[in-house]
Formats: sequence, structure tokens, C-alpha cells
Amino acid sequence: MKEKMNQMFRDKLFLVMLVLGLLTMVAAAGVVTIRRGNGQEQKPYVDMQGQDEYFAEEANDQMPLAGNSNAEVPDPESTQEEMQQAKAGNAQDNAVAEQEHIAKEAGPEKNAETPNGQSTVASGNGSGENAEAEAREAGAGGIAAAALVLDFADTSKMLWPARGNVLLDYSMDRTIYFPTLEQYKCNPGLVIQSEVSTPVEAPAAARVLEVGNNEEIGDYVVLDLGNDYTVTCGQLKEITAVQGEYLEAGALLGYVAEPTKYYTIEGSNVFLEMRHGEKTVDPLDYLE
Repeated sequence: MKEKMNQMFRDKLFLVMLVLGLLTMVAAAGVVTIRRGNGQEQKPYVDMQGQDEYFAEEANDQMPLAGNSNAEVPDPESTQEEMQQAKAGNAQDNAVAEQEHIAKEAGPEKNAETPNGQSTVASGNGSGENAEAEAREAGAGGIAAAALVLDFADTSKMLWPARGNVLLDYSMDRTIYFPTLEQYKCNPGLVIQSEVSTPVEAPAAARVLEVGNNEEIGDYVVLDLGNDYTVTCGQLKEITAVQGEYLEAGALLGYVAEPTKYYTIEGSNVFLEMRHGEKTVDPLDYLE
């Protein structure tokens, strides 16, 4: 009997202890829950005071924001002043360039200094200035050997482009007979007898205006002598003159060619025509 009582006592004690244990566990869980609700739970890592401010300052130092009020903003007044100064500078540069262009167009003075230091004065109706301007144009293209002042006048004389008898005279006031054509007509130039391959020379200092060909006089060269005087030399071959270049008197133009079909009976020749403006003149009046 006594033993049964002891056994019952032990069983009750065990139950009491079990209940107390359960109550303790419930109480502990409630305390934890309450502490979590109050935000008083402990973090598992060390809290660095001021770390948010540190990283914010670091970011501001390394990456400046586009909208940062401390960024330098250009002054509108100073910007406008700089633009006005730039426009004024461009206008001044344009004015200087225009003055230089006008000075180039105006050309040098009438008195052109020769290589030996002497002054050559261009006379006439201003054609000396025109000739110098044309010389500069040719020289700019690398064609002219020297810039010549072309100042042919009514009293000037020319060299014969080739020596020989005059087969057909200049005649514009009356007709003359052309044997090959078997007809009478006016002749605007001289037909000078010459052998094939004879050198043909420039009759005066000139600029080459044109190098061309036509059916009647074959290959030809037109020379500008200055003051509206021009000379045409035809019936040529192997022309050495280049359009735009300046030639001294006696410079080679080319060589006498076989005659065209208009002059087969007259034979090989040099055709020489001279004009003053639009009017033909007699070359014999100017040949030496």
C-alpha cells in the first residue's frame, strides 16, 4: 500500500514538473514575441554608427549629380558678350579678305619694274595694265615663261613669221584671183610662200589667244599683241605654242605644213592675217 502511494506521488510530481516546464516554455515564447513586437530584438552583426552618412558622402564625392545646385552655370550675359565678340572678329576677317581680293583684282601699278631694276612705263589706253593682268593669269597656271607688257601700237613693227615671196596680197577693197579656187574674192591676209617644215616665228611679243584648226588655213595660232592688235598665223603643223602663254618676238610657233585644198596650186605657205579690233589691216604696213 505504501509503495502504491509513493508511486502515485512520483507520478503526480512528474506531471507537475511537466506542466511547469510547459508553462515556462510558453512564457519564454511570449516574452520573445513581445520583444520582437517592440523592435528590441538584437541584430546578429555589429551596428556601425553613421555608416549611412559615410556612404552618402562617398557617393556625392565620386558621382556629382546632374542637378547639383553647386554645378557651375554659364552667365547668360558673358555668353552673349563672347558671341558678339566672335561675330565682330569674323566680320573683321571678312573685311580684310575682301580688301586683299580687291587689291589683287586691281593689280600692280602701271610702272612695272624690270629684272635689272629699270622701270618700264606702259603707255596707250590702259592695255598695259590689261596685259599685266593677263600675264599674271597665265603665270598662275604655270604656262607663261615671263610676264610681258604687250603694247603694240600703230607705229610698231613686226618680224616676218617666215621669209618668202608674197603669193597673194592683202586686199579687202577689191577682189583678187585665187588660182586654186579659180575665182576672184577679197583676201583678209597675206599668203607668204615658204617651204614645208620651215620654222614659223612669232612676229612680235604676244600672248597666245587660241590654237585651232579650220578647213581653209589648216592649223593656226592667234596672237594678242596688245592694244586690240591680233595676228593669225595659219597653214602650220607641229605647233609648239600653248594657249595662254606669253612669247617673245621670234619665238617658235610651229612649222610650215602641206597646203590645204584651198591652196594646192599656190603651194606651201604661211597665211598671215592682222586685225585691229574687229577690222582687218594690211600686215605689210607693219612688217619690217
